[in-house]
Amino acid sequence: MSGETPAVEIRALSKTFGAQIALRDLHLSLGQGEFLALLGPNGAGKTTLIRIIASLTRPTSGTVRLWGRDLSREATALRRHIGYISHLPLLYGDLTPEENLRFFARMYDLPDARSHIDQALDRVGLLARRHDPVRTLSRGMVQRLAIARATLCVHDPAIMLLDEPYTGLDLQAADMFSRVLQELALSQRTVVLTTHLLDQALEMGDRIAILCRGRIAWEGKRAGLQAAELREIYREVTGGAGWTQP
Repeated sequence: MSGETPAVEIRALSKTFGAQIALRDLHLSLGQGEFLALLGPNGAGKTTLIRIIASLTRPTSGTVRLWGRDLSREATALRRHIGYISHLPLLYGDLTPEENLRFFARMYDLPDARSHIDQALDRVGLLARRHDPVRTLSRGMVQRLAIARATLCVHDPAIMLLDEPYTGLDLQAADMFSRVLQELALSQRTVVLTTHLLDQALEMGDRIAILCRGRIAWEGKRAGLQAAELREIYREVTGGAGWTQP
């Protein structure tokens, strides 16, 4: 999964929900190992775009290619190389943390699954709750388990899609996930992170893009970009909606 072929290549992508236009004629290309921080107000289309790349939602028109392969035709095969975290944990409430990870490990034919699962649960601080049903865990614990599922053990994805991943995290989990993001930034994975935090985008992203009304309204490299400059750009292209200053 390397070379000059883009890890993610999106061309003329549009998505409508009835009369509502979520994405319109969107173009985007990401090389292997790039970290894109995607900003934008609520309703800009960020979650829709992430779900399309994750093969969870089909576009109305346009194409998505991963390493040159058409996602619409090879979704099952390509999904094995994608990790996805959102504010929805995508876990089974009646199963335990261990059972959830074992289920996903089987889905991806992960060798030596037991050691990977033990390591993942230990890293997110859930070893002591490994046999408790997920429905009995706190919101923060559930998000920690979702992080383990997507990033720490199951299939070592080459593409990570993170849609507002800090939502619902307790302080301990947020600190742990910040360390995970730092590791991802240094890895050769291709990462797309949606966030309302401009400072976080500047800290993590190789590139920053601002999505507004279903289109990429601005895109640039992080190098040399100052926080005040990014805030001014954001205000200009969005009218100032939907950004957060710590």
